[in-house]
This record gives sequence, C-alpha cells and structure tokens, in this order.
Amino acid sequence: MSKKDLLMISDYDRRWLESIIELAEDVKKNREKYSKHMEQKTLLMFFEKPSLRTRVSFETGMTQMGGHAIYYDIATSPMGKKETIKDTAIVSSRYVDIMIARLLKNEHVHELAEYSTVPVINALDDLGHPTQIIADLLTIKEYKGRFSGLKFAYLGDCENNVTYSLMEGCCMLGMDVRISGPEGMLPKQEIVERAQKIAAENGGSLLITTDPKEAVNGVDAVYTDSWMSYHISPEEKEARLNKLQPYQVTVDLMNLAKEDAIFMNCLPAMRGHEQTAEVIDGKWSVVYDEAENRLHAHKAIMLRLLNLA
Repeated sequence: MSKKDLLMISDYDRRWLESIIELAEDVKKNREKYSKHMEQKTLLMFFEKPSLRTRVSFETGMTQMGGHAIYYDIATSPMGKKETIKDTAIVSSRYVDIMIARLLKNEHVHELAEYSTVPVINALDDLGHPTQIIADLLTIKEYKGRFSGLKFAYLGDCENNVTYSLMEGCCMLGMDVRISGPEGMLPKQEIVERAQKIAAENGGSLLITTDPKEAVNGVDAVYTDSWMSYHISPEEKEARLNKLQPYQVTVDLMNLAKEDAIFMNCLPAMRGHEQTAEVIDGKWSVVYDEAENRLHAHKAIMLRLLNLA
C-alpha cells in the first residue's frame, strides 16, 4: 500500500480522514465547481460481488465531474484465473487513471494496488469497506456537527467488513464506539486490537459487548447491517436469524439512545431482520441521506487520490 491508494481506513490518520470529509462536504455543496475536474479521466471498476450503490455512485460521480467509468465483471474476466492479478494491474494501469475493486479477499485488493501505477480504491473486501464508512461519517457530521465525544453503537453481525471499517473510522475521530453482537459473531481480535490502538491515539474508546442495551444506552447514533450478506448460504438463514434476534434494532432499543439519536444502515436493508420497519421508516432514520452521501464521498476520494483537490 502506498498513499496513492485507499485500501483501509487505518492506512491513514485522523487529519487525512477529516480532510476527506471536508472535501466531500464541499463537493456536495458545490457540484459545478468540480464538474470538469475529471475531464479525460477514466475509472475502471472491478466487481467480484454484486453492487448497487457503489457502482452507481462511482460511475455517476465520474460522469458528473466530466470523466468516464468502465464496469468490469470479474465473472467474465480472466483476472486471477487465466491472467494473474499482477498482469491485470500493470496492463490496466496503462489504460486508465484510477481503479476501484470490490473483491472477495483483502489480499487480492492489496495485490492489485501493489502492481498498479494508478490509485486503487477498496470498494469492499472481506476486511473493510472504507468508502462506505467515509460516507457514513459525512452523514454523522451533517446531523451532529462534530465527532469527538459522540457515542456510536453498532448492533448485529459484527464479524464483517462494515463493522471493521466503522471501528477504525469512528475510533480515529475520537468517538465512543460500542460494538454489540452474539458470541461467535464478534469482531476478529486483531481488528479489535488495531481499533483500540487507534482509539487510544485519538481520544476515543471501544467497547465490545454481547448486551445490546448496554451498547445503545445514551448513544448519538445506532448502526446496523444486513444479517444475510452475499456470502452466507440460505441454509444458514434460520439459525442466524434466531441468534441475531436480540440485536434487532427496535423502537424500544432506539428509545434507550439519546432523544435526537440517528439510525443508520448502509443498505440493502430487510425490514423485520436487522431492524423493524418502524425504525428504518421512522423519525430516527437517515439511511437515504447516508446512501446519497456515497456519491459525494466517492467523488472526494477520487479527487484526493488523483491530487485534483
């Protein structure tokens, strides 16, 4: 990894993260200001997993800034099979100006970045989802006006990319982070230790608990994610739903948070699974603003990595 890429939030520091969020705020307020920044620039998008928001926001972002985006489905690609990731990276770098990669394995994203001579953005892998979290943090800033001292809770399946990047990003910005899920679905220990170190360096804190009420008590933001991610087989559904049921975000749980707390979900969401309809469609929910902010955050990331803003 070099500073040309965005592979994990923890590759950077608080100052960089805050600057990206500030740039995203400006991009959102002043669309025309950046309408020609990507002229004659091409984004190549590698997708090994399905996508709606990531693909559409990146592609639209390039178009709105005067550039062009190419969608490349790994299912129809020789990458990693007939052709090595190294060869793909080197050749693609000679065609395009920047790449995003939504791949199954973190090491494959790192390998692509290692041999690419243009910036590579991790658009989700098994260990992180940094672009989503930058959009989430932009949303929190819009609603709360600050980061330091805020209390943030994540409920549900905690052994996933979104949780890991949330832990890194929120701890880096000095937040009181609480992660709650059942035994067997808690974050990997190495991720916990890294987030704890980040928290200690930035005035934040991290609590891992199996008690959802302890997690949401008095918090400013409650976050959840899908209980049935793409890689989970349908045969596991019933057992997972039973195990995760106590972590469903309900009205009763939201009432334990602060009166002006916000509810977040990166989408897609299933009403009656990770949250009730009353919550996601209710007064707390900011999920559509959160989804829109993917567009502005992604523009900011590309602009910064290409040294255009």
